[in-house]
Amino acid sequence: MGRENGATAVHASVAFVKIQEFARRPVMEQMRLRAQLDAVIAVTTGEIEPSSRLVLEASDGAAVVVLRNPHAALRLAERALTAAAAGLPLSAGLNHGAVQLAGNGEGDEGMIGDGIAVAANIAEFAPPSKLLASKSFRDALADAAPGEEACLVPAGVLTDPGLRSHELFGPDRRAARRRRLSFVSLAAVTAVALLAAGIAIRVAAVGQEKFLADLQAKGEAIAAKLRFWEAPPPPPAKARAARDRSRG
Repeated sequence: MGRENGATAVHASVAFVKIQEFARRPVMEQMRLRAQLDAVIAVTTGEIEPSSRLVLEASDGAAVVVLRNPHAALRLAERALTAAAAGLPLSAGLNHGAVQLAGNGEGDEGMIGDGIAVAANIAEFAPPSKLLASKSFRDALADAAPGEEACLVPAGVLTDPGLRSHELFGPDRRAARRRRLSFVSLAAVTAVALLAAGIAIRVAAVGQEKFLADLQAKGEAIAAKLRFWEAPPPPPAKARAARDRSRG
């Protein structure tokens, strides 16, 4: 890790939330959109521990640096994009990379680093109301919450202004559901295999004929219990006497 101005670079997740076509909008509209974005960032960062995040203003958006919690950065970006329904035109870029403190030591500290620059480039590339993530972010998410990365599927390759290529991923919650279903199927197959192995061991221990006889006896006992519970209860003694007199 490098040093600059005495600051040590660390790796963190960065969610860059960008206002679409900000520079082309009238000044009054820019001011309104900035105020709306500030409100969105204030709400979406509320569930992240203040000591593990830092919000940095950009000319056309905001970068939220999140330490040790890629899942929180992903959730923040997803929640921020829901503001599009209220007329706030946003896109988002997610990256995991090197960042470090920068400033004059007089309270104006911010952060710089490749982690932020790549997130900003990805947000520029993302379609309106959509987010894109770098491969490094997806890998960090897989390390922090194994299986969660399945919600990010391949979405193409970005060549940034520095002519570097970045493999991109976009959200697909159906992929995560399919992964969970595959785990359930695997668990069912494993359970059947274990049951079959247990039966095979039992047959080998007592012999096939005794095993089948025991199985039949257990089946008959279960059937007898079912017949008992299904049979209607006998009528009370007074009801039986009244019924006998009516028949007589």
